[in-house]
Amino acid sequence: MPISFNDIPANWKMPLYWVEVDPSKAGSLTLRQPALLMGYKLATGTAPADVPVAIGSLSAAQQYAGVGSMLDGMAQTFFENSKSQEVWMLPIAEPATGVAATGPITVASPPTQAGTIYVYIAGRRVPVHIDAEDTTAIVATSIAEAITADPSMPVTSAVAADVVTLTARHKGTDGNDITIAVNYGGSLAGETMPEGLLINVGTGRLAGGTGIPDLTAAITALGDEIYEYVAFPWTDSTSLDAIDMEYGFTDGGRWGWMRELYGHVFSAKRDTYSNLMTWGPDNNSGVISVMAMEPTMPSPSWSVAAAYAAKAGRALINDPARPLQTLELNGILGAPKHERFLLSECNNLASVGLATQGIGPNDVPMIRRETTTYQLNLYSQPDDAYELVTTLATLAALLRRQKHAITTKFPRHKLADDGTRFGPGQAIVTPKIIKAELVAQYRQDEFEGLVENAKAFKDNLIVERDTANPNRVNVLYPPDLVNQLRIFAVLAQFRLQYDRGFDQSVL
Repeated sequence: MPISFNDIPANWKMPLYWVEVDPSKAGSLTLRQPALLMGYKLATGTAPADVPVAIGSLSAAQQYAGVGSMLDGMAQTFFENSKSQEVWMLPIAEPATGVAATGPITVASPPTQAGTIYVYIAGRRVPVHIDAEDTTAIVATSIAEAITADPSMPVTSAVAADVVTLTARHKGTDGNDITIAVNYGGSLAGETMPEGLLINVGTGRLAGGTGIPDLTAAITALGDEIYEYVAFPWTDSTSLDAIDMEYGFTDGGRWGWMRELYGHVFSAKRDTYSNLMTWGPDNNSGVISVMAMEPTMPSPSWSVAAAYAAKAGRALINDPARPLQTLELNGILGAPKHERFLLSECNNLASVGLATQGIGPNDVPMIRRETTTYQLNLYSQPDDAYELVTTLATLAALLRRQKHAITTKFPRHKLADDGTRFGPGQAIVTPKIIKAELVAQYRQDEFEGLVENAKAFKDNLIVERDTANPNRVNVLYPPDLVNQLRIFAVLAQFRLQYDRGFDQSVL
């Protein structure tokens, strides 16, 4: 009986018609690619710390993590950028020994006319009505009450005389990233200061926050579930090392050979150009992309990370090989025009492993270049193998397609040498059969725009039986990943008039 059955036994004698169903030639790859928001929760959140929980709406995120929590802000931004993705959150407890950041808003002089001011806390716009007769203390009280009226504010406010003191809702260094501004939109947005009123916001940011998260239990709780696009709010070296160990290329990493889960981590860091140029070379991970932020960008880094992860995930699910440039980061406020990174500065930041953003024509920040922090090979030599997010995203798609093809079509097959004569229908494969399957899959991948140069791939593809283990096949898989149109360079070699030459037709 040459045909290999899986279920119908060879010794079955009862009549007449018996069928087993084999889906190995019919199925196609279906894949969940959930996003994961990692961030601090508040004590009011009902979800336990360090345990992933699925969220289908903003209200669910607020219930699980607490209104006004870091995860509340991240969820708001994520859903503003992508509403259809499967999303989970991983609530983290604030650092037990940390200190919450604080910052003052001081009303230095009273108004002489009525109006409305707009206070921005972490990019959240709060209108405050001002009467001409208000004293500095009344203005301060009005500001504090308006801030408190927004339950999703990442700060609490207290007022004493003419000073409003803001305190981050969570402990930790991240509270130092909360910005304070008044009338950020300027006169073009109808935001002007009433005559006489003077408000001082100090450095424009909260300060004094200390403490970083302990991610050990949270990362362990991820298990072997797929979380493809991670919004990661922390950029201290301890936290980045922890998430890189989970998602990297070691034996226990998600990109390692044992787990084959893959995934990408998106973060953001606020600092001066000079400091970012110093910070960038200290990092080197192909699975982490950190977006550079100007010091005066109103939105907090965790919201930028959430917007980046949402837009990147939404695009890469559709096509992992297309560049992410020009994708808008909705819900994010850009730095004032005169304080934005120059194009030349963005170019230099990209050279030290930082993703960059710029302002689009509608004044919304957008992705410029989705650079990862990877810069050096194992010998600390400059290397661009994993420089761009799209490289590993494309490779993950190819490997998953290949794994699906092999495991679906050859799940319980025997292995024989090329040239072995066996009956049709036998569950037997040879190196040539496997190579043909890999070439066929590659041509399908080429048709779908993930790879190129199929002939070169076939010429360099090696499939062979292991010389020491007769039950093992070794494959050298050499895909040529498709590239992206990122630079269109033109030499405009102009002339004032082309040389007409000598017209032979007049002779």
